[in-house]
Amino acid sequence: MTHDGNDGTEITADLISELLRDQHPDLADHPVEFGARGWDNQLWRLGDDLAVRLPWATGSADALLRKEHTWLPLLAPDLPLPIPVPQRLGEPSRRFPRPWIVTTWVPGDAADRVPATRPAEAAETLAAFLTALHRPAPADAPAGRNRGGELAEHTDGFADLLTAAADTGLIPDRHAVRAIWDDAVAAPPWTGPAVWLHGDLHPANVLTSDGTICGVVDFGDLCAGDPAWDLASAWSLLPDGALDHFHAAYQPPADPATLRRARGCAAVKALVCILIGHAGTQNRPGGKPSWLPPAQAALQRLLATPAA
Repeated sequence: MTHDGNDGTEITADLISELLRDQHPDLADHPVEFGARGWDNQLWRLGDDLAVRLPWATGSADALLRKEHTWLPLLAPDLPLPIPVPQRLGEPSRRFPRPWIVTTWVPGDAADRVPATRPAEAAETLAAFLTALHRPAPADAPAGRNRGGELAEHTDGFADLLTAAADTGLIPDRHAVRAIWDDAVAAPPWTGPAVWLHGDLHPANVLTSDGTICGVVDFGDLCAGDPAWDLASAWSLLPDGALDHFHAAYQPPADPATLRRARGCAAVKALVCILIGHAGTQNRPGGKPSWLPPAQAALQRLLATPAA
């Protein structure tokens, strides 16, 4: 099986074994099997307990992998869910001109394909994870890629997203969606310390098992900022009937202004995922049809949830 990188490099199991033989020979005899192709990286399973992630599509992926290699080993011990902890760093070489990493393997099914179905358990699990993650970040924590900061900076982008999503015919009430955003922007900004954020908690980056959440992957957007950006995930990751349980379990409880901002962040993510999901149903490049159902469900929950 081959999966070309954006520089034309053919990524195969044999190539990965060669890279390991060159730089980490003690791992070279582990069996290699294709796992998944994400937005920035390809994931290949390495034996039973490890995985190899290689950038394939975006130029920014190199720096994101190095960021994960630096920070995730420091964060992982305090998190109550498994995450892919970097074990080795692969440097660019003649065989492969970009960095790559070896991480722990996190078992589970992607939530965009197998959503959580147990409201109380999923709510408590997500709340515990975010409570543990959202601690003050150090001054040298990485900045976000358009995430973690004030929402007002993204108003023009939101308007463009809403127009594009409305053009698909999949938005039930664009004026109500815009009202969610306007209310979020009008909410008082975050004045607490910048906390650690996953930054991209949508269903494809969260794993499930037995009806609840069992792992979190892809920390490429790890950054520091306003916790509302992560709290937004509750609308897309949790089944119906779980939101109140989640908000009660998250500690310290989010204040009303943070919940208003979180609804705006959730609306942004829902629109982005609707567009990517719709593109997948049309067989367009970069489209992911499995992203559409959870994004539509998230938008329905947002429209049914009044502002705090």
